[in-house]
Amino acid sequence: MKMDSNNKLVREKLSLPKSGKRLLLHSCCAPCAGEVMEALIASDIDFTIYFYNPNIHPRKEYDIRKEENIRFAEKHNIPFIDADYDVDHWFDLAKGMENEPEKGIRCTMCFDMRFEKTAEYAAAHGFDVISSSLGISRWKNMEQINDCGVRAASRHPEMEYWTLNWRKKGGSARMLEISKREKFYMQEYCGCAYSLRDTNKWRMANGRDKIELGIKYYGDEE
Repeated sequence: MKMDSNNKLVREKLSLPKSGKRLLLHSCCAPCAGEVMEALIASDIDFTIYFYNPNIHPRKEYDIRKEENIRFAEKHNIPFIDADYDVDHWFDLAKGMENEPEKGIRCTMCFDMRFEKTAEYAAAHGFDVISSSLGISRWKNMEQINDCGVRAASRHPEMEYWTLNWRKKGGSARMLEISKREKFYMQEYCGCAYSLRDTNKWRMANGRDKIELGIKYYGDEE
């Protein structure tokens, strides 16, 4: 970030890698995507949101996260692709991984599944760059995410996965600021059924109530 003459932060203009023209941004949710989207808008980058997250469980949680993302995309006139909720396929792929820890092989499978579908759509619709908002979360392993993204893009000639670290240069702080400003829904677990199970197990062991879906929003505590 740079400072202007009034001592205010000014965003640095971003450019797509390798002279890319159009970006398909996989989005996991509005809180993670908000800062990424505003950075892309400020850089005049042509992009579309691709929402494909069959891992999110239950359906109530999935619908809330999706609608929040649609709301923010519509506010900025950003095209939004609502992909299938093929949750049965996700559970089939997760068989045998039910007790794997967060950031383990189940998460790799989940990223691979979502990025492969993103890359397939991008290749069929004239996008030459893909990326994801997943990497901005401090709860995620960025190297793991980027490896999955690069692998998915490599299956399509002339496609690039953008490995930009969205957390740097104030990205993580702005992510929280935007979430509070927009009063986004506050997610209390990663998204899948096993994440919800393990988070609730931890909460109960530490004297906290189980997660109640659909009730917490950023800014409510202020």
